[in-house]
Amino acid sequence: MGIVVNQSVKNVIITCVGFGIGAVNTLFLFTNFMEEQYYGLISYLISASNLIWPLIAFGVHNTLIKFFSSYTDRKQQDRFMSLMLLLPLVMALILGGVGVLFYDVLLNYFSKGNPIVQPYIWTIFVLAYALSYFEIFFAWSKVKLKSVFGNMMKELFLRVCISILLLLVYFEFLSIDQFIYGLVFVYLLRTTIMKVYAFRLHKIRFSIPLPNNYSTVLKYSGLIVIAGSVATLLIDLDKTMIERYLAIENVAKYGICAYIASVIIIPSRAMHQITYPLTAKLINEKAWIQLKSLYNKSSINLLIISGLLFILIVCNVHQLFEIIPEEYELYIWVVVLIGAVKLFDNVLGNTNAILYSSDYYKLVLYIGVGMAILSFVLNIICIPIFKITGAAIATFTAVFCYNLAKLWIVYLKFKMHPFSSKTILSLIFVIVFVFGFYFWEFPFHPIVNIVCKSILIVGVYTALLYASKLSPDINELIKKIPRDA
Repeated sequence: MGIVVNQSVKNVIITCVGFGIGAVNTLFLFTNFMEEQYYGLISYLISASNLIWPLIAFGVHNTLIKFFSSYTDRKQQDRFMSLMLLLPLVMALILGGVGVLFYDVLLNYFSKGNPIVQPYIWTIFVLAYALSYFEIFFAWSKVKLKSVFGNMMKELFLRVCISILLLLVYFEFLSIDQFIYGLVFVYLLRTTIMKVYAFRLHKIRFSIPLPNNYSTVLKYSGLIVIAGSVATLLIDLDKTMIERYLAIENVAKYGICAYIASVIIIPSRAMHQITYPLTAKLINEKAWIQLKSLYNKSSINLLIISGLLFILIVCNVHQLFEIIPEEYELYIWVVVLIGAVKLFDNVLGNTNAILYSSDYYKLVLYIGVGMAILSFVLNIICIPIFKITGAAIATFTAVFCYNLAKLWIVYLKFKMHPFSSKTILSLIFVIVFVFGFYFWEFPFHPIVNIVCKSILIVGVYTALLYASKLSPDINELIKKIPRDA
């Protein structure tokens, strides 16, 4: 776990800083510098592009990680990498052609509900194109076990640029139109920088002939694209469905609550940058004992860290909304439900990496398609009845069922699971802390209240964690703190 812990710690720091800047953007800059409808518009454009980019990427970012370490011949490796670069371009041309043919249909689709979206439909495709190739070049660096720079570009660079653009809007250097065009430029710039970095890590000679196992590679990519689409559908479908049934400003209101809850995913996003390629390598080498050890450690470590984030968010969210403009109201059940399912995502450990790097990914795809349909149906049912909270109910139910199915497949096929008595004890800690601190407020300004309560929670939680020895890896990090200081 040495390289995992080393890069994971760096990635956690980068991701935390990135999410911190993102929180400032989401909770304060967007809400104060932009009208609700325009904030909702931008949230919708980004969410819609997130639904499309896995189709353009054609699963290449996962295929690259799975097969790269299996090539020992350099010529075959160059052919494989060349194929990985060409596939998304072909998909982009196909989807772009379809978009041009049906552009009028898309315009009519938005003519009644939220016509404000019409002039910017084209940006959805461009953003999706930039996202797809960024993820591919990020995966390119991951297979070389170099995830820190890519994570910095993903979590930090984009949010800093958005902050700058928002400040330019505030000082009236940019209009809303220009902000959106600037956002598109930033996405394209990030992809270009990541491309340069990836090529420096691993140069290839472009080769037209296909690798010997091209049929296996194409089959895997064709199936894994469904998995990628399912994953993004379960994350961003709720926002796009809200736009269909409610005024577009509700997308922003839901997005704020969902973003706050999504902070819980920081640990897994950071750790998975390095555990994914390691998992693929262990499976290719059939190192089952090491794989089980990685599985168990990743689960308990992620649960402990994300559990603390869940506690801090739920116990401080009321005070946080006291310093946000009044028109953005708190939907507490959105925060709780989305936060709980993100916590479950962390408990999975490297389950996704195991499944997508094995021969059983097809089972996940079939179940995932079913869960995407379930999410779509639940959104149609719940949003008209429960409004914004209905979207959270639909997402929670679908993702919870999807995660259970993935755990069951790993247990059935690999005879392993990530749970232990430590998992139960960690969950008890989380529940006790939530109920113990949720109703407790200091009689101070909201910011002071948040700081005081957070310091108290972190101090007590860390002490109990260290005393109970739930994670040797985290205990070692805690021991290093005084020496580093």
